[in-house]
This record gives sequence, C-alpha cells and structure tokens, in this order.
Amino acid sequence: MAKIETAVVVVVVVVVVVAAAPAVLVVVVVVLVVVPQVVELVVVVVVVVVVVVVVVVLLVLVVVVVIVVVVVVVAAVVALVVVVVVVVAAAIVEVHAVVVVVVVVVVVVVVIAAPTAAAAIVEVVVVVVIVVVVVVVVVVVVVVVVAIAAVAVVVVVVVVVVVVVREPLDILSKDIRHETPLL
Repeated sequence: MAKIETAVVVVVVVVVVVAAAPAVLVVVVVVLVVVPQVVELVVVVVVVVVVVVVVVVLLVLVVVVVIVVVVVVVAAVVALVVVVVVVVAAAIVEVHAVVVVVVVVVVVVVVIAAPTAAAAIVEVVVVVVIVVVVVVVVVVVVVVVVAIAAVAVVVVVVVVVVVVVREPLDILSKDIRHETPLL
C-alpha cells in the first residue's frame, strides 16, 4: 500500500513539475528537498532523545532498587549484629533485662525505619527522573517547533525570492531579446 501511495505521489509531483511555471517549480523543489530533510532530522532527534530518556530512567530505577536493597540489608545486618552483641554482653556482664529489651526495641525501630529511609531516597530519585523527563520532552518539543519554523521560513523566503525576483528577470530577459536579435 505504501508503494502505491509513493508511486501516486511521484506521478503527481512529475505532472506538477512538467506543468508548472519556473516559480512553482522552484518552490516544489525546495519543499521536496528541504522538508523531508528537516522531518528526518526531527525524527532522528526525537528518537535519540526518547532512547536516551528511556535508558536514563532504567538506569535510575536500577540504582534506586540497589539503594533500597542495600539500605534494608545493611539495616538488617546491623540490627542482627547489635542484638547478638547485646545478648552476648548481657549474658557475660549480667546486664539488667530492661537494657536488653530497650536495645532490642531500638534495633527493631531502626530496622522498621530503614525501608522508610529507602522510600525517601526513592521519592527523591523519582522526582529527579520526572524533572529530567519533563526537561527532555520540552527540549524535544522546542526542537520540533524550531525545525518546523525553519522549514516554513525557508519555503516563504524561496517563494518571496522567486516571486519578487522572477518578474524583473522576465522583463529584463524580454528587453535583452528585443535589443539582441540573435537571442
């Protein structure tokens, strides 16, 4: 289906080019040459930016998971070591049972607080990722708008130049033909 559409476009372009005046021909050539290049550039930029954003987001998510796991594992290991040390020390030194209970409670609170700390880290990372994604999207939109504006400016300039310059050139060529019989 795409080949048929392309063939139709080519036939229409050929018919327009053959039937067109020089001014229209120049405009058609500019549009056919400049617009596809700008569109291709915009597409490449958008694809590259999207790929970079996806890779960055995935890397950030991996880092977040690693941070959470490290925080939780370190908290659990520290809690286990502290409990073992307190229990062993209490057995050796005959520390009062209340001290052992207080230390164990503090350790349990720390272990419970570790995921909360990890969650806070995750929140910060998620906010940073959102800001990065928003900035990238804004940059892509600006690039697309600038590219479209550039194409519009080029087409308008070409049309203006062809329309403004063509008529004086036609008059000048007619004058030259009148003055020079060989032309």
